[in-house]
Amino acid sequence: MKYKHILVAVELSKESHVLIDRAVFLSELLDADVSLIHVDGTHGEIYPELVDIRLNPDQRPLHLETMDQLHEFAEYAKCPVKHFIVGTGDLGDKLKSAIAEHGFDLIICGHHHDFWSKIVSSSRQLINTSPVDVLVVPLEE
Repeated sequence: MKYKHILVAVELSKESHVLIDRAVFLSELLDADVSLIHVDGTHGEIYPELVDIRLNPDQRPLHLETMDQLHEFAEYAKCPVKHFIVGTGDLGDKLKSAIAEHGFDLIICGHHHDFWSKIVSSSRQLINTSPVDVLVVPLEE
């Protein structure tokens, strides 16, 4: 299968660089677009809509510090980031609408091999809800 549009699910940690690097590598091999998504589920769904901060740079659905960190991820990518989708709530629910709207055909996410990730895992949620292929990248503790 030739992937055309890769979506990377990033967290607010430097470990997201590993995921971005993987997406950039694959995009160069496949001549695919790369987009990023961050959904903050820590406070529930305080901002119900997804915002593409590449297309709407004036909108700030999250705190200014968080937005600054997310912009750093886009700058870190060594390729153009087509979309950078940001929102709040449940990542699995938000992904379905983002995939339908933008036609992503591969999602890259990370997974920690620690105690808490065995109990609560975002990557497991993505695997169970994603209508497209998911590449799960193991992350160091």
